[in-house]
Amino acid sequence: MKAAIQEAHKAAAEDEVPVGAVIVLDGKILCRAHNKKEAKNNATAHAEIEAITKASKKQNNWYLENCELYVTLEPCAMCAGAIINSRIGKLYFGAWDPKYGCCGSIYNLPQDKRFNHNTEVTGGILQEECAALLRAYFKTKRKQPTAEDN
Repeated sequence: MKAAIQEAHKAAAEDEVPVGAVIVLDGKILCRAHNKKEAKNNATAHAEIEAITKASKKQNNWYLENCELYVTLEPCAMCAGAIINSRIGKLYFGAWDPKYGCCGSIYNLPQDKRFNHNTEVTGGILQEECAALLRAYFKTKRKQPTAEDN
């Protein structure tokens, strides 16, 4: 999770929502990623999607069933779907997301037995550290003057 937190710091430095992700295979980091929505002007460029794309390219295979995904924020519905579809074996996340989280908060899509693949999910890892990054980022954003303020 510490490596995912490092990625979240990179996202914040790029003025992206500070979410970071890493995918691990056989105890070694296969790839690292962070949010790129603003840089790519793409709503799907979440840290998890970026990491899954990199891992699939590196493995030359979209099946990532032996991989573990570590992400600093509970995945949304889109990312939970990508986790299911890429067959990731285990998901570990930091901060819970009571508004959009779909891995235990609102829904628990990766463990829904109606899907053809289920992912083991563990949430709350280094929760306070991950949540503090998000709080600090949004606190700064709320303080910035807007065009209407001028």
